[in-house]
Amino acid sequence: MPESTITAVCHVRAPLLLEPVDRQVETLRACESEGTIDDLLLRSWPKEIALTDNSPYQESLESFERFEEWADKQGVSIRPPFKKRTTTSQLSGATRALLVMPLICLEIYADDELVGVFPHTDEELEQTYTTDEVIASLRTGELPTPLGSASEREVSTESVADQQPGTDCPDCGDSLINGQGLFACSSCGWIGTLSETGAYVSQSNRRATQTSTVSPAEQ
Repeated sequence: MPESTITAVCHVRAPLLLEPVDRQVETLRACESEGTIDDLLLRSWPKEIALTDNSPYQESLESFERFEEWADKQGVSIRPPFKKRTTTSQLSGATRALLVMPLICLEIYADDELVGVFPHTDEELEQTYTTDEVIASLRTGELPTPLGSASEREVSTESVADQQPGTDCPDCGDSLINGQGLFACSSCGWIGTLSETGAYVSQSNRRATQTSTVSPAEQ
């Protein structure tokens, strides 16, 4: 367990403390009693909040703004579970912007640092870190690592760079276009493929090599 003080703030849509939300809240309470998290704070919010300056739910709106700021820095998205929509009154014709709140949302702190907001999605990787998953991590004493973290992206970038050759044309040095394994240069017209050793081989050289390996009898 990390030495930092771990705080979980659980926001739920009142009064929907039902399955599976109630089960998740009870598991968080078990985490607190077992010591895998130090503090559990429960907060409630409505189904929808009108996006106005005089909203009675300013604290919830401030939480949403804090979540969005964190998501932007992390390179992930919290929409969904949060959604924005508009509604028009049939009587007055006035249109209002509403923020739809999720059934449950967690924010995890290590000391005073916001570690993560859950659920969230890395749209590039098409992965979502759910509240069930983060609660399971907390239950084992593990501090969750959000999707899109700088360390994960660096590792991913390095691994791809190690596996892929350079994308410069061997003739003119311009960028190559990958057409499903057939590489082409729009500047000089070079066309080729990638050999088993990771080197670029032009189509003309490849054909010449194949022709030279054919015996006269085979011809």
